[in-house]
Amino acid sequence: MKKGLVLVLALLLVAGAAFAGGAQERGAALEPISSEDCPPEARGDLDVYFCDKDGDLIADLPEDERFWLDPDTLIFAYTPVEDPAIYEDMWQPFLDHLSEITGRDVRFFSVDSYTAQVEAMRAGRLHIAGISTGPTPFAVNLAGYKPIAIMGGDDGQFGYTLQMYVHADSDIYEMEDLKGRRVAHVTPTSNSGHQAPMALFPEEGLYPEQDYDPVFSGSHENSALGVVAGDYDAAPVASEVVDRMAERGLFDPNDIRIIYETDSFPTTSYGIAHRLHPDLQEKIREAFLSYDFAGTPLGDEFQVDGFIPITYKEHWNVIRTIQEYNEVQYRLDDID
Repeated sequence: MKKGLVLVLALLLVAGAAFAGGAQERGAALEPISSEDCPPEARGDLDVYFCDKDGDLIADLPEDERFWLDPDTLIFAYTPVEDPAIYEDMWQPFLDHLSEITGRDVRFFSVDSYTAQVEAMRAGRLHIAGISTGPTPFAVNLAGYKPIAIMGGDDGQFGYTLQMYVHADSDIYEMEDLKGRRVAHVTPTSNSGHQAPMALFPEEGLYPEQDYDPVFSGSHENSALGVVAGDYDAAPVASEVVDRMAERGLFDPNDIRIIYETDSFPTTSYGIAHRLHPDLQEKIREAFLSYDFAGTPLGDEFQVDGFIPITYKEHWNVIRTIQEYNEVQYRLDDID
């Protein structure tokens, strides 16, 4: 074997071990659960590898301990962002806290797509994640993801809104003015960037895919900056993303204006793989809910007090309703 090929294979193995945390820590590969062991009413939208006998809409801990995960190294992945290096530094103090509470090493892993997050958790290589609003149900149903927390205030308030932005100099003032215009959506599975517009805009007299052909930008950042640059006439964007971009000086807020805004949606969920050892699950939950954001990079960036507990069944009900309206099918090849 050529030396160059040996080096490439070695690097791939090192990278794989960094994400996987070692094959011996990943538990046995999940096996499909028969309809006898998991009747349809306990399956719901979950994939064949999962069952929900307690009715909370998320996968139960496997009854067979062979499938449990109890890794020495925990892998954390934050939702795909424009500049992962910035967020890796931002998350490090929390990951140190997580390591202290759990007694495990914790590593940050950058992902470039929602699909990568879901596939990694499904395979047992990703243990803890922050997953955006729209893709959260995909992760729940396809990967056994278990949302446990969300960023919010001490008063329990959390969330973001969908805002429709146009350039400040635009002649667009009403939603119906967008007919025939160039409008950027984010990705097909984005809640505020596509799913919610498809469900809610008709109430405003605007029918996406009929009145205009959505152009997928790939990210909220791309959509907002595209409006500023004049590449798009308008774009539905998550308010929290635009706020952070403005705070970092990525654009002048005076260059855009809002012509439409919704009530609040839940923001990024934070959770764990359902098949982590139950004692480890409790330690991770403790780490999230005990972390004080005051004076930390996360606190400065997100302008919240900390993590607050959530349940997928209650807090993602509006998102599931929107996705049901859009006839979303939870499949790996549909995640963007």
